[in-house]
Amino acid sequence: MKRISCLLSAVLLIAMVVFTSCGKKDPGKLICGVTEYEPMNFRVNGEWTGFDTEFALLVGEKLGLQVEFQLIDWAQKFSELNSGSIDAIWNGFTANTEEANGTPRINLCDMSYSYMINTQCVVVKKERAGEFTSVSSLSGKTFAVEAGSAGETMAKSVAGSDGTIIGAPAQINTFMEVKSGAVDGAIIDVLLAKEITGAGDYTDLTIANINLKSEVYAIGFKKGNTLRDKVNQAIVELHEEGRLKEIAQKYNLENSLFIDKNFGKTN
Repeated sequence: MKRISCLLSAVLLIAMVVFTSCGKKDPGKLICGVTEYEPMNFRVNGEWTGFDTEFALLVGEKLGLQVEFQLIDWAQKFSELNSGSIDAIWNGFTANTEEANGTPRINLCDMSYSYMINTQCVVVKKERAGEFTSVSSLSGKTFAVEAGSAGETMAKSVAGSDGTIIGAPAQINTFMEVKSGAVDGAIIDVLLAKEITGAGDYTDLTIANINLKSEVYAIGFKKGNTLRDKVNQAIVELHEEGRLKEIAQKYNLENSLFIDKNFGKTN
């Protein structure tokens, strides 16, 4: 009987360890899932910076949470969120779009208030810019996109059944695909494209004069996570205090800043 009791105690101890390891690592932390995306989240000398980086840090300060940034595979963002590996998708996250399978993102996670307006754009070689003058000119072309991004959804729509979509692990990788001639263009966020094209190694790339669908950025949380409402309150306070505008101006994003308290209310 004593041996059975010892075995039972050992099983219970193992179960407690497993249960503890599967729970949230630290309730005092806010883990933000990000990718390299200038000017939202990027690294300088190994340290994360950018608008969304500073935004998250200010929210963490308001809520008394230690903010950490975790590099993720963007195509696995919802898996990371639902598993508890991250607390929020906070990386220029387009909220008013669908995944490549047609599921609206707003059905896959709880969204914060939207805070920024953005658009997708087409990046091409300057010498070929004359070929890309309308949405119809994109049909049948080959595009590089970040896998699981709003750009991928857009590319599938405009390239049509005759087009080809090549997925990359991050938006930053798509520029080299265009430069090398492996694709006709890349469909990515215009905020990043403006930072990269026409400078450094990418002086030969430009943004095509084509208007694509506008989008808004919001922060994604696991369904039912009450943290979303606390973050929303912090967003309102930071906006009213003018602190969001200050960091937006730092990254030349003041004209894109737009707080919509109606967005995300119903999910």
